[in-house]
Amino acid sequence: MANDLSAIMPKILARGLMVLRERCIMPRLVNSDYSADAAKKGDTIDVPRSAAVSTVAVAPAITPIAAVDHDPTSVQVSLDQWYQNYPIHLTDKELTEIDKNIMYIPLQLEEAIKSLANRVNQAIHGCYKGTDQGVFGWYGTAGTTPFGTGVTVQSAVQARKVLNQQLCPREGRAGVLNFDAEASALALSEFSDAEKVGSADVKLYGEIGLKYGILWTADDHVLTHTAGTIVDGNGARTCAVDNGAGYAIGIDTINVDEGAATSVTGTIVLGDIISFAGHAQTYCVVANTGSAMYADGAYTFATNDITGLKFYPALKAAVVDNEVCTVKATHVVNLVFHRDAFAFATRPLVLSTQDMALGSKILSMTDPKTGLSLRLEISRQHKQVAWEFDILWGNKLVMPELCMRLAG
Repeated sequence: MANDLSAIMPKILARGLMVLRERCIMPRLVNSDYSADAAKKGDTIDVPRSAAVSTVAVAPAITPIAAVDHDPTSVQVSLDQWYQNYPIHLTDKELTEIDKNIMYIPLQLEEAIKSLANRVNQAIHGCYKGTDQGVFGWYGTAGTTPFGTGVTVQSAVQARKVLNQQLCPREGRAGVLNFDAEASALALSEFSDAEKVGSADVKLYGEIGLKYGILWTADDHVLTHTAGTIVDGNGARTCAVDNGAGYAIGIDTINVDEGAATSVTGTIVLGDIISFAGHAQTYCVVANTGSAMYADGAYTFATNDITGLKFYPALKAAVVDNEVCTVKATHVVNLVFHRDAFAFATRPLVLSTQDMALGSKILSMTDPKTGLSLRLEISRQHKQVAWEFDILWGNKLVMPELCMRLAG
């Protein structure tokens, strides 16, 4: 039996990776680290960020151009997420079928792997907000499905425009929609009619595909951002800049109060999108543990004001005292992004001698297409054999400028 199990493990892992590949939408679209080096929970991976390089007019001379220091940086991605399924117990019949049939995988094993895939997918989607930076690019109306009535292809056109304005590379862009937005997009004649797009593939296969330089797909794990409860005396989601001198370009932390409204109550939370009346740039609210008004992931208005509201990026234009600040309402976070906006790293786990000494059979395998590493462990538990999958990974939003929210 021991030899039989050892022969079956690679077959199960290979089929498990196929399920994982099919279910994990986001890891296929973001920047993944493919190194096969084994690791343990808590290890970190450095993701490099380049520094801007200026140009200078050519002026032939004896003295060469003086060297200029450049300061490329890196962002650390921690392998801090390690999950497994609850143990699955297989019958002898199922083991025999796995060994004989290359297409067979027991339903419970498939469900176990799907649950891991869902966890990975949801984690990457959740990167849209963070403690130090977040996805700030915005187009759409909270509560209105993209590509719907009155919006149509402008959803794609304007998403492209926002990414262009944020200097996002033209190649390697993807858009991940929830099923409502995908259904609206598939119904557009501009996207699906053969006489307009030169192909019937959209209607034949139900895939939007590449439109306006963006590869569109759908995912059931697209998140909804639940916005803060801010409301002013007029019932609007607004407050106002609170500083007699205003705030200059480059400032990322400001004070706000009720302004012309009679009062402001409620909260502004991490991931909220704010904008100012004087310019069109949108900003993502991030953490400020030094603010007296910040606690438990939310800024709470006290006596109509907040001291130390922090956001990303820093101000692109100056704001003046009492300038109205608007907070977007709860919205679906459809994401349009370049693959380098997010970093995703997964590693096969280090095999400990203790695991082997206790009699467990452990095998890891890495999918060459997605870089996903899955581990299978077989152990004897309570007079039966338990089969457990686990996966170790880390993910982070590393370049918010290469991403935007197509709000719904």
